[in-house]
Amino acid sequence: MGMLTSLLVLSFLIFFHELGHFLAARFFGVHVEVFSIGFGKKVFSKVIGKTEYRLAMIPLGGFVQMKGQDDSDPTKVSNDKDSYNTKRPWKRVIILLAGPFANFLLAFFLYLAIANIGVTKFSPIIGSVGIGTPAQEIGLIKNDRVIEINGENVETWDDLSTLIKASEGKLLITIQRGKKVKTLMTTPEIKEIKNKFGESVKKRILGISPSEDTFVLQLTPVETLIFAYDETLKATTFIITSLQKLIQGIIPVKDLGGFVSIVQFTAQASEAGIIALLALTALISVNLGVLNLLPIPALDGGHIMFNLYEMITKKAPSEKVLYRMTVFGWVFLLTLMAFTIFNDIYRIFGGY
Repeated sequence: MGMLTSLLVLSFLIFFHELGHFLAARFFGVHVEVFSIGFGKKVFSKVIGKTEYRLAMIPLGGFVQMKGQDDSDPTKVSNDKDSYNTKRPWKRVIILLAGPFANFLLAFFLYLAIANIGVTKFSPIIGSVGIGTPAQEIGLIKNDRVIEINGENVETWDDLSTLIKASEGKLLITIQRGKKVKTLMTTPEIKEIKNKFGESVKKRILGISPSEDTFVLQLTPVETLIFAYDETLKATTFIITSLQKLIQGIIPVKDLGGFVSIVQFTAQASEAGIIALLALTALISVNLGVLNLLPIPALDGGHIMFNLYEMITKKAPSEKVLYRMTVFGWVFLLTLMAFTIFNDIYRIFGGY
């Protein structure tokens, strides 16, 4: 079941990505010869109009083959009016950007769906207090509800964490204990912890943890849009930061995952419920959008790089250079794909 769900999720994301390219290409009058979900041998094919719509055996990607543009042979061009390569470079860049943009847009709609189904948050109710912590010293106890920090209203545990993290100096904490409201003052402890990337960072803490009490946020239509935008931005920032940490060597290459990891995570998310599955799908969609914008030949970002070069220099890259760089791009991507699959399998069998 997990494998089927993963294939459906991947196919859905790839379809949206390629649909972005397809719609932009047709908008600018470029003929699309093939719209394929997957690579390799055709499983299903149907010609509608002048475009062949195809399902292929390897569901690890897809492509829109436009007239005059072929990644398998970058020297293949056409001088017809409806050809990709006869369009001005800025139009080609928009066609190329449309795929990743479709992924970001899809993530936005998925987060919008989550907001409308119901976003569950931890209540700002204390579940436990650490011994010898600032919270214990000022008398905070289990079941105290934090209602304000430094005059700022607290509705969720996330609000509480954010306000403590952003604070400076002393904290003025207003709590509700039964029917009584008390205001207390303390200075958070600065503690060194590991962040999600394994880096040591200093964090201001009170020494409290949340109770198991949760509630569903009641959002207005405008607030759902803001939520979807914020979550899409957070996901994009997370993926970009992760790439940066990977390049810096902070995230080890052994942590890289591929198709097998996606299958595992998707299976777990589908068991956890529709919210978890939608959130994971949104994150993968953002990941697909960001990765496709990397300036690697054979990816959208690589093609954008070639077109920007043409816009700046007023001349196209030589066919020889274009061919060699595209071959290099494909070798790099296939090697990376093989490495991530090896990593996944090695991890499953306890190699790490």
